[in-house]
Amino acid sequence: MTKKIIYRLQLPFQSKTVIILDKRAIKSIGDDTNVKISELLKKDANQMSFEVFPPKTSDKYDSVQAATESIAALHPAFMSVTYGAGGGTSKYTLDIAKNIERSHGVLSLAHLTCVNSTKGTVRERIADIKAAGIQNIMALRGDLTPEMEKKDRADWDYHHAVELIREIKESGDFCVGAACYPEVHPESANQHEDIMHLKEKVDAGADFLTTQMFFDNNLFYNFLYKIREAGITCPVIPGIMPITNANQVERAIQLSGSFMPQRFKSLVDAFGNDPKAMCQAGIAYATDQIIDLYANGIRFVHVYSMNKPNVASAILDNLSEIVKR
Repeated sequence: MTKKIIYRLQLPFQSKTVIILDKRAIKSIGDDTNVKISELLKKDANQMSFEVFPPKTSDKYDSVQAATESIAALHPAFMSVTYGAGGGTSKYTLDIAKNIERSHGVLSLAHLTCVNSTKGTVRERIADIKAAGIQNIMALRGDLTPEMEKKDRADWDYHHAVELIREIKESGDFCVGAACYPEVHPESANQHEDIMHLKEKVDAGADFLTTQMFFDNNLFYNFLYKIREAGITCPVIPGIMPITNANQVERAIQLSGSFMPQRFKSLVDAFGNDPKAMCQAGIAYATDQIIDLYANGIRFVHVYSMNKPNVASAILDNLSEIVKR
């Protein structure tokens, strides 16, 4: 087996960092030659990416950065960096994304939300992303905080992610990702309506889609069939959330309304009171989902790591002969 070896070479100030991935591939990660995720998705090889989140406060920055660096050291295909509700962690999002690329040679996907933001603010943040040399943006409406839900939203500049996607595409040569929901967006009346809104996002310029978490792969396969029937042909990356403690279950249901299969419920019932056993069982369940996806022709999987390097590492160790790094 040929192992992928990464060497990092820092050239003079304002030059590029040259990343040598293996004997056959050299990638330049710099201000004008950043790799686009849409290109990675064309590869006929099993790949994996991880999502991380920035700190909410400055005193947590060092520990979060250390966790994201440990995950970057696993050399995933890319890492996405989330954006706090209402844009509260926007600076940290960009700082973490830049550090991942510049210090570790791992491609980053910066999240950007538009909820309750003005056009001026969004354009400023897009300009900051461009200045950082990041060419991949995950365009999201963003979650409504309880305070936002009470406000009159009629005069907001943005109401839906499709408006943000158009803004980003008009602002530069970005690769844009968008979210999709195998189990229907909680604000949609039904799946047909949800898929029609999804098609609007793709038609507006979304280059790829990443799903909300799900725990039954059949839901994903059925969803994929339906959106292809609706004319959505862009790549779709399934998102997998390893549930490693029982408290995550309720939170996952609140966030996504995810269906919990009986075998998953049995796992939580059996191991939920034993933290180490639950962590091991949750990693095994996620690994099983991922193996099934690869076995059914899905070439790219995105894992919601929750900033846990041990979980990310364990999953990749379980897939050492399936996902070549």
